[in-house]
This record gives sequence, structure tokens and C-alpha cells, in this order.
Amino acid sequence: MSSNIQAIEHEEYYVPEQSRLPIFASLGLFLTVFGAGHMLNGTGGGLYLTLGSVLFAIVLWCWFSTVIAENMQGLNNNQLKRSYVWGMGWFIFSEVMFFAGFFGALFYVRSLAGPWLAGEGEPGYGNDLLWPGYEHEWPVMITPDQAANGEAAEFTGPKEAMSFPGWSKLLYWLPLWNTIVLLTSSVTVHIAHGALKENNRKKFNLWLGLTVVLGIIFIILQAEEYIHAYQELGLTLESGIYGTTFFLLTGFHGAHVTLGTFMLLVMLLRSLLKGHFKHDDSFGFDAASWYWHFVDVVWVGLFIYVYVFG
Repeated sequence: MSSNIQAIEHEEYYVPEQSRLPIFASLGLFLTVFGAGHMLNGTGGGLYLTLGSVLFAIVLWCWFSTVIAENMQGLNNNQLKRSYVWGMGWFIFSEVMFFAGFFGALFYVRSLAGPWLAGEGEPGYGNDLLWPGYEHEWPVMITPDQAANGEAAEFTGPKEAMSFPGWSKLLYWLPLWNTIVLLTSSVTVHIAHGALKENNRKKFNLWLGLTVVLGIIFIILQAEEYIHAYQELGLTLESGIYGTTFFLLTGFHGAHVTLGTFMLLVMLLRSLLKGHFKHDDSFGFDAASWYWHFVDVVWVGLFIYVYVFG
């Protein structure tokens, strides 16, 4: 055995100092969920929700500022940056599972629970006694409660659905324009990503700014769609299972678009005001763009399954 032992170089791994931020983050999230739960049950909770949201926002500001400062000082080595990538990857995977649960619930209601309530499947469930006259269709325009109890029903279906309105009204269909806007934004953020890799700061800021504008347009269009659904179509959270699943899926997606737009806006301000991001050091923007592409893919699924074939 050779006595010559070659020295192995190891990267130094930066370990930050102890921090109270995780404790405050947990407290902020607890107050937010606690307040939201009370609001959903009609027992107040607005103060807790506000305090929790503000506290959590302050924690994120301080925490991200610290991480950015550490990176600008060169404290983040390649191993630590890889851990950031894996962390964002697992976060997006958790979001995939989050929406998979909602899509699964919609599939269960449309393909299994609805037909069972209408009397399909194994005999002997007594559906003809519980929900007489109910015939399943999707979207559910007449709920089982409405079919069984008529005007005395607590849950009544909407007057119209948000599904495909026909070719003659295609250009007035808001979900189509939302799809065009969001898919276009996926292209613009990709162009911005390419510009950053080319070290073209001006082009990067231009296309990233356009992506932010498109995200804001999507949010405005979705708000207009909700107003139209509530005021003209009678489609609300209380209009049976169709209204519930529609607003659950599109509402959570809209919240994700809002978050993604805010993330990209922060990246734009960092670039414009601080000159952050280089072609070989741009994890913050990379992570935001990955998240944005994920949001776009979810919308394509929503558009096809909820609107086109809804």
C-alpha cells in the first residue's frame, strides 16, 4: 500500500447562528389557521387571521433578507445551494399532491358518488327513498336535496354552469382568456430565464416585468369571473357540490397565482433595485420560475377538466 495519502479537500458548510425566526413563523401560522378556521365557522377570528398573517409576513421578510445577505457575502457554498434546490423541489412536489387530492375529490364526486346517489351501483341503498327523482348529471344543476324537497331544499343548484358555452360565445368566455394569459406568461418567464443566462440584464427585466403584468391580468380576470358567477349565474359556494368543488379548485389555484406573481415581483425589484442575480447564481429567480411553470400546468388541468369537460 502506498504511503502517499492524497489530501481530500472538503467544502466548508456554513451553519447559521441560532435564530428565533422559526418559533415566530410557527406562531404566525398557528394564528393564521386558527383565525381562518373561526371565520369559516362564523365565529369571528378576523383579528387572529390578521395578526398571524402580518407576523408571518414579517418573519419571511427577515428570514429571506438574512439568506440573501448570506449569499451575497459568499457564505453559501455549492452543497448548500443544492439543498435549496432540493427543498424547492420537495415543496413543489407537496403542492402537486395538494392539487392531486382536490382533483381526486372532483373525480370521486363526478364518477362515483353522484351516480350512487342517483341509484346506480349495488341495489338496496334506498336512494329512491332518500333522494327520489334525482338523476345525476355533471355539472350538478339540480342537487339531490333540491330534487327530493323542491322549494324547501337548503342546497339549490346554479342557474348556469361555467363550462364550455359553445363556439358562438367562445371569444367572450373568460376561462379561455385566462388560459391564453397564463400560458403566455409561461413563455415570457422562460425568455426572461434565458436572458439571465445570457447576462442580458435589460432583456431579463423587460420580460420578467411582462410576466408580472400578465399574472396581475390573470388575477383581475378571475375576480371578474367570480363576480359573473355569483351575480349572473347563481354559482356560489352554497350551490351544491358543483359550486363547492369549482371554487375550491379555482380559488386555491388563484391563491397560488397570487403568490407566484408576488414572488416574481420581488425578484424583479431585487434585479432593478439591487442588481441581484447572475447567470451562475440565481436560485431565487429560478425557484420562482419553477413555481410559476407548476402553476401554469395546474391551470391547464383545471381548464380541461373543470371548464372544457365540466
